[in-house]
Amino acid sequence: MVSKRKLSKIDVSEESSKTDLQSRCSEPKKSRISDKRAPAQGGLENEGVFEELLRTSGIILKAGEGQNEIAVDQTAFQKKLRVALEKHPSYPGVVKQFISGLESHIKDRSQFKNCLLPCTPARTEASRTLVHSYCESLIKLLLGIKILQPAVVTLLLEKIPEFFFDVVGTFGTNFPRLILNQFKWLDSLDSQDLVKKLMQMLSVSPVPIQHDIITSLPEILEDSQQNEVARELSCLLKQGRRLTVPILDALSRLDLDAELLAEVRQSAMTIVPSVKLEDLPVVVKFILHNVKAADAVEVISDLRKSLDLSSCVLPLQMLGSQRKLKSQAQASSSMSQMTTSQNCVKVLFDVIKLAVRFQKDVSEAWIKAIENSTSVSDHKVLDLIVLLLIHSTNSKNRKQTEKLLRSKIRLGFMPEQLVQNAFQNHSMVIKDFFPSILSLAQTFLHSAHPAVVSFGSCMYKQAFAVFDSYCQQEVVCALVTHVCSGNETELDISLDVLTDLVILHTSLLMRYATFVKTILDSMQKLNPCQIRKLFYILSTLAFSQRQEGSYIQDDMHMVIRKWLSSSVPNHKQMGIIGSVTMMGSVALKRNEADGDSLERPEPSIECDGQLSTLLDLVGFCCEQTPEILALYYDELANLIEKQKGNLDLQLLDKFGKSLVEDFPNDFVVDLSPTVDGSFLFPVKSLYNLDEDETQGAIAINLLPLVSQSELGRVTDEMSNPRKRVVSPICLSPCFRLLRLYTGEQNNGSLEEIDALLGCPLYLTDLEVEGKLDSLSKQEREFLCSLLFYALNWFREVVNAFCQQQDAEMKGKVLTRLQNITELQNVLGKCLAATPGYVPPPATFDSEAPEGVPSINAGGPVRKKNGKKKKSDSSKACSAERTQADESSDGNQPDTELSELEKSAAERETGSPLAQLQSYRPYFRELDLEVFSVLHCGLLTKSVLDTEMHTEASEVVQLGPAELCFLLDDMCCKLEHVLTSGSTRRVPFLKEKGNKDTGFSHLCQRSPKEVAVCVVKLLKPLCNHMENMHNYFQTVIPNQGVVDESGLDIQEYQLMSSCYHQLLQTFRLLFAWNGFSQHENSNLLRSALQVLADRLKPGETEFLPLEELISESFQYLLNFQQSVPSFQCAFILAQLLMAISEKPMTGWKREKMASLAKQFLCQSWMKPGGDREKGSQFNSALHTLLCVYLEHTDNILKAIEEISSVGIPELINSAKDGCSSTYPTLSRQTFPVFFRVMMAQLESSVKSIPAGKPSDSSEVQLEKLLKWNIAVRNFHILINLVKVFDSRPVLSICLKYGRLFVEAFLKLAMPLLDHSFKKHRDDVQSLLKTLQLSTRQLHHMCGHSKIHQDLGLTNHVPLLKKSLEQFVYRVKAMLAFNHCQEAFWVGILKNRDLQGEEILSQATAAPEEDSEDSADSAAEREPGGSDSDSDSGGAGR
Repeated sequence: MVSKRKLSKIDVSEESSKTDLQSRCSEPKKSRISDKRAPAQGGLENEGVFEELLRTSGIILKAGEGQNEIAVDQTAFQKKLRVALEKHPSYPGVVKQFISGLESHIKDRSQFKNCLLPCTPARTEASRTLVHSYCESLIKLLLGIKILQPAVVTLLLEKIPEFFFDVVGTFGTNFPRLILNQFKWLDSLDSQDLVKKLMQMLSVSPVPIQHDIITSLPEILEDSQQNEVARELSCLLKQGRRLTVPILDALSRLDLDAELLAEVRQSAMTIVPSVKLEDLPVVVKFILHNVKAADAVEVISDLRKSLDLSSCVLPLQMLGSQRKLKSQAQASSSMSQMTTSQNCVKVLFDVIKLAVRFQKDVSEAWIKAIENSTSVSDHKVLDLIVLLLIHSTNSKNRKQTEKLLRSKIRLGFMPEQLVQNAFQNHSMVIKDFFPSILSLAQTFLHSAHPAVVSFGSCMYKQAFAVFDSYCQQEVVCALVTHVCSGNETELDISLDVLTDLVILHTSLLMRYATFVKTILDSMQKLNPCQIRKLFYILSTLAFSQRQEGSYIQDDMHMVIRKWLSSSVPNHKQMGIIGSVTMMGSVALKRNEADGDSLERPEPSIECDGQLSTLLDLVGFCCEQTPEILALYYDELANLIEKQKGNLDLQLLDKFGKSLVEDFPNDFVVDLSPTVDGSFLFPVKSLYNLDEDETQGAIAINLLPLVSQSELGRVTDEMSNPRKRVVSPICLSPCFRLLRLYTGEQNNGSLEEIDALLGCPLYLTDLEVEGKLDSLSKQEREFLCSLLFYALNWFREVVNAFCQQQDAEMKGKVLTRLQNITELQNVLGKCLAATPGYVPPPATFDSEAPEGVPSINAGGPVRKKNGKKKKSDSSKACSAERTQADESSDGNQPDTELSELEKSAAERETGSPLAQLQSYRPYFRELDLEVFSVLHCGLLTKSVLDTEMHTEASEVVQLGPAELCFLLDDMCCKLEHVLTSGSTRRVPFLKEKGNKDTGFSHLCQRSPKEVAVCVVKLLKPLCNHMENMHNYFQTVIPNQGVVDESGLDIQEYQLMSSCYHQLLQTFRLLFAWNGFSQHENSNLLRSALQVLADRLKPGETEFLPLEELISESFQYLLNFQQSVPSFQCAFILAQLLMAISEKPMTGWKREKMASLAKQFLCQSWMKPGGDREKGSQFNSALHTLLCVYLEHTDNILKAIEEISSVGIPELINSAKDGCSSTYPTLSRQTFPVFFRVMMAQLESSVKSIPAGKPSDSSEVQLEKLLKWNIAVRNFHILINLVKVFDSRPVLSICLKYGRLFVEAFLKLAMPLLDHSFKKHRDDVQSLLKTLQLSTRQLHHMCGHSKIHQDLGLTNHVPLLKKSLEQFVYRVKAMLAFNHCQEAFWVGILKNRDLQGEEILSQATAAPEEDSEDSADSAAEREPGGSDSDSDSGGAGR
């Protein structure tokens, strides 16, 4: 009773408490006076039965504002009244009189209110000790008396309709709520009838009263009634949405059985999509609060599908758009609604947060539900926010959440658009998870996957855009920390993020410029490309808002002056890059409508003065240092190219005009038959494409300048140190600046300088065949330098004019490409004869490469002429060691495939040529636009005949040498920018800048821009590849057999190299992991559409992606018949793998296995008749064999076929022979085959499920059959060591032998435990076969110890441990099947590979116990033993 009364205090309404307080405050002094005469002043004058009985029982009724008083204890009052009624002479009629009196009394609302509110203790001295300080209301006390209860209940219920239409104000009395409160927590109440009447009243009551009735039910109902009422409320929940909150509130306080709870929860789930936004948190709270572990995943999955945050956002956006059109009052109202909606969403996620924090099942179920979603459309903003919520709330699920998020990003299920929607529409919610957002973004920037890195950078950008100043500062500090960390990937991405922020949010980032400026202290860690980005960021901040950015300008000027004044070349480079980048920010065109734009009036005068001073300092630094001047030219050229069309031409003229005017004065002369001067070689005009234009012809004054630079530098510096140096080093950079400056000033037209395309160069006679040996070292080096300068000039000329549309210009560009290939031939011969030569620099924004290029005349070229120091057998042994000596089996060949690429430089058979690949840093970079030349077909060039008066027509075509040159450069570019290695984490080393040497222009483009460029070139690339296919179809009529009759070896090598590079280009493009990002899906579709269109012209536009992949796969598969070399076959297989993995289906797996097997069963011969071999051949063979075994449907059968067919054929062949079935299997490649078969065998048995007691006999037999085949293959492979006993083979046996035995222990032994009784013969045969293999492994351990080979003995302890575990595990299996008497242990002698006993240990062997010895392994033999083995078996 006490507890019930205490609970009733809580349920008294707020109005009751306030009224009580007011009534107490209104009678302080009056009550003291009226204590003695209470009936006269506060009581009722005309007493009836009702009043009299109450007074005699202890309650004094009050009129007006005074509360009823009670002079006795509540229980005493109830007892007295009950007794008085029962002993009344007119009982039971007195009850009716009493109720009539009550009814009359409560007709007055103030008196009714007094009866519903708590009574106050009487203020007499006697009653103070008898009455509790809190008393129930008169009505509740009467309801506690059994004989009065039915009549009082009926009376109260009849009173409720009187208040249906009352409007309850702020301080008004809510009578229906007070009435319902009387029914709560009664000890004895006939609730059955009461609830029935309340439910009837519910259907006719207004909504506020319905609300009160429903929320009161849990405190009124008995336990037996809860399920029935819950069903009614559940039905009511489905009918309307107005009572959602009270119904769910009531249901959550009822104790329901599991079945009914699931039914009610499902009812709540059905209303989630249509419920009001303000009611949504209550519904979700009910669902999450009542979820059970067994069905948590299903419930959360349904909730995910039903919750649509976009419906919450749409009203907000509509309100936001309407706000501008309404009046101020309406706009304020709309804003209020918007805030309310945002608050509701925040409350919703607070509900989810509580569930995730305190209900472990909810957290794990939500992660599982998101994990089970398998399409992009299934993933919502809700998923991302919930993952952030879980990461922020549950530390135990943090790693799991991060892993899931990474996986979804890689698969493209979490596009960046989702991040933007989440941050922009729900910033109020997401801001609470800011620490987790920062942590995840920092972690994602360490990833090797570009999609994950991009996602992390997007999180940074969105957090900066939508959060408050504290978060923005944290974002900037985190990005600055990444930049200063030294990790190159983090550094690049962070600078890119800062660049995007400075473009999109200049004024916001300006507040944190002080933090960004601190990166200037870590400039030594940045490469040139990164320095450009940093100075672009700082310059934009410095010049966007003049007053605020002035201090940044001062710091930048100070730093740049310090660098330019330094004597360290690297510092001067940084100063040039910084100053040019700053000039670019000043020279940008200003948009008048841009609020952040530069204001040009008064403040610009001071700025221009500073820039003029800076330009003077730059000019002074460049005067005496050609390399610095060349860098200055290149940086200005890069600036013009990057900001094409956005530069202020007047400022550009001021910066660049004087520089470009130097070009004709320094490098161009009038063409004349003779040249004055004394030079090492006679001057000769070469490569003139404008021989018809004799009037006013010009030439590039190259040889005299080189002569002056190489031979006269010291003299000039001594005579006039202040004279400006003219160096051929500046020729190409200055021309690049000239053509970009001219194009910018003339809207892209190069008509003013088109004479430079066809003008000749002053060189010398380049017929060097047979003359090089007679030249001095100085002359040979001079000639090499001259050729490097000429090649770089032609490269820049091709860069400049490759996009010109005029047919004659196109013809000249193709001719210049021919000139490049011709000069490369000559240069190769000269370099081969000039060991130790260091070429002049061609790129100036990085440190010069240390030392001499690694390829020279004494390198592998000499070996080709027959000067070999090693015999063939020793080379083969070395190749075996290279392939198998490593402990890992991931010998991937992706980055070691340049043999054919390098051989493209060898144009003439028998002539020693230095391979030009290692000299790439000394050549000028080709622009991506140059590859538009691949579109060219046949072109006509107008020429004059020898008599100067008639015109003839000469056909100029892109030949194999030029195609090979272009494709070689394209492959290098794609490998640099599209391979995953570009995003792989690398340690920050001092020489890291050399990584980008030769790719300066390329690094200023994103991987996507490069991929778009290549996709546009796919059609001409397909044309060229089909031409290659047709060529080799005629040259190689039979697979792998070259028809050498009338074959041009040089042309064959060129075409083979072109084919290889074409396939490599396709592979690098389609293997780009950027295609996994959702935003690049259209680009992937465009690329596949080009390939599919070759098979189905005009039918591919509306094909689904899967069909495009299939058609592209089939198109590329058609080239398998024409591949000329194993390297090409390998690249084709990799290309098909890259395409088929999007996704890999059954028929594609079958095709891949068939293709790989075809290549393995093909004899690969060079045109000279020699078999292909070498480390690269072995590396490619390793990968192809893996492809075959991984994609074949029965890997055990495939391994058995190679080991039982191919290897015996090899053993029976001649010394230099090979397998007839598998011609790629020779003694040199055996270690490759052996490693792959052992690795794949071990991998395949791991996929056999472990045996279970519940397995049927058929399932056990099937698993036993698989293990029998696997153990038989293992036995065959292990015993091959008797024939092929090289160190690599032994190492493979020891490593994979242990792994196989461990897999057998883990997966096969449980199977044998439960199948021994049913399949005893099969189990015994299996163990006996494996025992023969383990014995051979033991012999290998002895062999390794005798030879004291550290590389082999490292494997021995772990292997012996596994062998001993195997023995005791078999013993345990026999004991499990009650056959332990069939097992015994003997002594296994130490023997060598051939089975001969090792005598040095023979005497000690009998004394050793096999279980305790470190030098002998305990083994067992099923069914018996011999003299040299321990044994144990299953006896019959």
